[in-house]
Amino acid sequence: MKPNLLFAAAAVAALSMAACQKQATEPNPADPGTTNTAVNATQDATGAAVGAASAATAAATNSTDAFVTGLVTGNMYEIAAGEIAAKKGQAAGVKAFGKMMIADHGAMGKEAEPALKASGKAIPVELDERRKGMIDNLNAAGAADFDNVYLSQQEAAHNETLTLLKGYADGGDDAGLKAVASGAIPKVQGHLDKVRELQTKK
Repeated sequence: MKPNLLFAAAAVAALSMAACQKQATEPNPADPGTTNTAVNATQDATGAAVGAASAATAAATNSTDAFVTGLVTGNMYEIAAGEIAAKKGQAAGVKAFGKMMIADHGAMGKEAEPALKASGKAIPVELDERRKGMIDNLNAAGAADFDNVYLSQQEAAHNETLTLLKGYADGGDDAGLKAVASGAIPKVQGHLDKVRELQTKK
């Protein structure tokens, strides 16, 4: 019953995000050439809700397919977002955090690669539409908004990843991937703690 409820929540959130997606591409009349920040914030918030529901569902069902998909696409998003933050971040701490995401998630991806291949599961090679939308919003964010948009996304993304990792570490059925999940938890928790520290400085 619980997984069904989580799937339903994810579906509702996904429909809401789809409704926002079109609006998020509309020009911002106050600043031609950029998109509407308020709408983008709504899209990110909806995306965060979808991600949280998806991760909770994966954790509840201990699906190896869902774990692999979530782990790989989440890792790709972190690197892509980090590259943008390293260039567009306004605060030195945000720029440094972006660079840390590139390095840490690049290393985590390499460490996970043998277990991912051994699992025999399909490994994503590009971001899903939800995360593409998040990257679009980072690229569209103006200088005054960028740090807040990035840190908000990072808090949601690391919470999502922690749910995914903890769920699979506790109940997954692939020993190699369980080890990957367990090993990644402290690093991802450290990232989340750093995000919250940076948010208090805003």
